Amino acid sequence: MTEDVNRIWLKNYSPTQPATIDVNVYPNLLAAVEEAFVKYKNLPAFICFDKNLTYEQVDVMSRNLAAYFQSIGLVKGDRIVLMMPNILQYPIALYAALRAGLTIVNTNPLYTQREMIHQFNDSEAKAIIILENFAHNLEAILNRTSIEKIIIANMGEMVGGLKGMLINYVVRKKKKLVPEFHLSDTVSFKKALQIGASKKFTKVETSHEDTIMLQYTGGTTGVAKGAMLTNKNLIANMLQMGANMNSVVNPKGGDRNFCCLPLYHIYGFTVNALGLFSMGACNILVPNPRDMSSVIKDYKKYRPTIFPGINTLLNGILNNPDFKNLDHSQLKGTSAGGMALQRAVADRWKEVTGIEIAEGWGMTETSPVASFNVMGGKIKQGTIGMPVSSTDMRIVDDNLNPLPIGERGEIQVRGPQVMKGYYKRPEATAETIKDGWLCTGDIGIMDEEGYFKIVDRKKDMILVSGFNVYPNEIEDVLALHPKILEVACVGVKDDRAGEVPKVFVVKRDPSLTESEVIAYARQNLTGYKVPKYVVFKTELPKTNVGKILRRELRDS
Repeated sequence: MTEDVNRIWLKNYSPTQPATIDVNVYPNLLAAVEEAFVKYKNLPAFICFDKNLTYEQVDVMSRNLAAYFQSIGLVKGDRIVLMMPNILQYPIALYAALRAGLTIVNTNPLYTQREMIHQFNDSEAKAIIILENFAHNLEAILNRTSIEKIIIANMGEMVGGLKGMLINYVVRKKKKLVPEFHLSDTVSFKKALQIGASKKFTKVETSHEDTIMLQYTGGTTGVAKGAMLTNKNLIANMLQMGANMNSVVNPKGGDRNFCCLPLYHIYGFTVNALGLFSMGACNILVPNPRDMSSVIKDYKKYRPTIFPGINTLLNGILNNPDFKNLDHSQLKGTSAGGMALQRAVADRWKEVTGIEIAEGWGMTETSPVASFNVMGGKIKQGTIGMPVSSTDMRIVDDNLNPLPIGERGEIQVRGPQVMKGYYKRPEATAETIKDGWLCTGDIGIMDEEGYFKIVDRKKDMILVSGFNVYPNEIEDVLALHPKILEVACVGVKDDRAGEVPKVFVVKRDPSLTESEVIAYARQNLTGYKVPKYVVFKTELPKTNVGKILRRELRDS
């Protein structure tokens, strides 16, 4: 880092947090993963449906799957889609992809066919590992993508035995969660592991600057773009997370991390599958965090020591009457990110568990963590903490001039975790990264101790339970409805999700109903993007050049 920023936060770092981290300690991210495989080989790495896989078992399985990838012709740089919830197949596939030199394309399993087509084609994906529950969507759009290789996972296969069969019976027959599909030329995940065990694996070398993941985001503007995350980016954020948590996480391993955050989301990916994994923690995978009874059951059974979450999840757990009666004596640290942490949730969490939540902040473009209240250190509720190690943050005005302490302006970030850029979008990259600084679009203030606070967003992005939702996308989809003349979308506050989309519609056909609008949105948008409110208007407020005034609608 150069010395053009007054890093007043450094004097407030905890004694265990270094000012800088050394990304050169590993030649690539795989080296860090393989180090953990050896260092913690006999410790549990992942648990799901009570099935326990040790670090050594994940090592062997990921090596076998990497060999399978190579045996079917996948080569360094090929894109592979991982489209699964938090199940045992995910981490095996992740580490196998790293071993084979493939580029990971994380995909929300709940994506609609329209969203899948965009992401698969934009990333030029060649292979996919998908849970069978969502295979019918893949079948419907496969001929419109470049995907050639398909691996199908199912809920019970890694559990095995009678329990695995029972899980699949419940999922397929009782709950009917697997719509019929007829994809050809596929292989099951378990079969791929078996085939790979008999194949030769050739190690693939990647460098710090190689892109190893395309993580899709709206960035600071509409259409989903692939943030190019390199070995260096992800090593940096993994080490930064370690530096932030090392006062509460056992360096010898053995912590139990409650992994409710989806691993396909950058927050869950880096904190759980990289940061805590590299520190020898066991990730207790929760496939469906919306199933609160299962969440409570697993929390009670495994008594986690670390719990990364988001406001909506933590609030939902607190509102479960059984939670306060559980044993929280093993819990050492709780973090929150992805969306603003409400003071009421922070206060109640401390009252019930005895743990003060450490809130952090970041973006997909920062891999994702840029700032954090240090676990075990001084926590300032209502702030997003201080910049993590080797990271600069500053507040600038509209002309990108740095502002003094206490002044409100846009937050900029600079550090080794800042993305390489947006895939195939040099113009968008140039708009977002200027003179080495990432322009975040978030408006904030830095206080006299170097703690930052988010006060507003520069753009119109809606943050629904930690997921970025862009009004442009919702408007573009709804505008295709034959009965809609005009549509505008804004975010409104919601006690549960933080924010939710609200749309204002001018009818083309007077017969249009609210239920029709919602139904059309559900057909074409992931659930969290579907508007919660529909308001019909005779006209929308506009500027003199015809631009819709979202702010007026938001204030109406």
